[in-house]
Amino acid sequence: MSRSPERGLRHVSRLMIAMLTGACFCAPRLAAAAGPAPTWPSEVTLNGFLSTSYSYNFNRPASATNQFRVFDFDDNTFKIDVLELVVQKPVSRPRESGFRADVDFGSSIPRVTASAGLFRDAGGNAEDVDLQQAFASYVAPLGSGLRFDMGKFITGHGYEVIEGHDGWNDNVTRSILFGYAIPFTHVGVRASYAFTPRLSGLMMVVNGWDVARDNNRSKSVGSQLTWTPTSPLTLIVSGMFGPERNANDADSRELLDVVAIFKATSRLTLGANADICAEESATAAQQDGHWSGIAGYARLAVTEPFAVCVRAEYFDDSDGVRTGVGQFLREATATAELRVTPHFLVRGDLRVDRSNLAVLQTRTGTRNTQPTLLLNAIYSF
Repeated sequence: MSRSPERGLRHVSRLMIAMLTGACFCAPRLAAAAGPAPTWPSEVTLNGFLSTSYSYNFNRPASATNQFRVFDFDDNTFKIDVLELVVQKPVSRPRESGFRADVDFGSSIPRVTASAGLFRDAGGNAEDVDLQQAFASYVAPLGSGLRFDMGKFITGHGYEVIEGHDGWNDNVTRSILFGYAIPFTHVGVRASYAFTPRLSGLMMVVNGWDVARDNNRSKSVGSQLTWTPTSPLTLIVSGMFGPERNANDADSRELLDVVAIFKATSRLTLGANADICAEESATAAQQDGHWSGIAGYARLAVTEPFAVCVRAEYFDDSDGVRTGVGQFLREATATAELRVTPHFLVRGDLRVDRSNLAVLQTRTGTRNTQPTLLLNAIYSF
């Protein structure tokens, strides 16, 4: 005798209710018999970061693209730059282990930071999602604690950072140095150690610059030293060395990055960043390529919720290795910042880029300047 679908569904429903009732009745007794619940779930944190923006290029470029920009590359459009979710179990003491994973969605940051071999195809195209960081951590019981991180992590080079819930830049737009002088992320292993409260170091062995899967048979090595000689002043010197081009183990790329941060007063912070880089046989003529630059920063907290920030920089890419054009780039940026609530921030950038060549697009041609306005809203938790 066949059973109707309705009777079958009622039978399954009764069975599920009985199972759930039994589980609720038995769970407290089983938990008591098994002992206390594990504590690690309470040690895992969830944080988030949302950034949205609107950019306007006064040149009105025909391609609707801002030239030589990072993240703010689209003109005259509202954008979800990034929605980032961070799950982690932080570590700080010897013999502790943990992890961190940053998942990013959006129309700006994930498209740029996605590493080759991970959310970026062989043609270099990236989607609107990226696993920006994902690493496991362990603090070995050596001295003050030798920390190891293995996986994918954001680079330690540069004054500016890829924004997230635990830190963002004073200016909305990124510097030319941030976009063209240094890498974004690495995949490999790094070890960090605090020699004293004022001196710490880091070393890493990684696949290279912005590659999840190594593009050659050589690894790149990097190191960093952070020194705080006095409370207001911090100096950071870092470098990298290793072949970075596809299927090329012979031609190495070298990077020296220097950052200085000076807390002049409780309201005024000054910063500087310099990069010197070289790569063997990097030009079309198989000559060594070079690029370098310097940037200066100032942030003044006018009142508790309101601050003004400025940046000026110069970038030498006369060999055309990084921007694709043999040029000298300069830019100046002024940023107004208003913290509406502890978690909500609005900012605006007025920026002018200038090249020694007429390579900055307009509606009908090119010129050597590019003025832009960018509005930004941030929420973090």
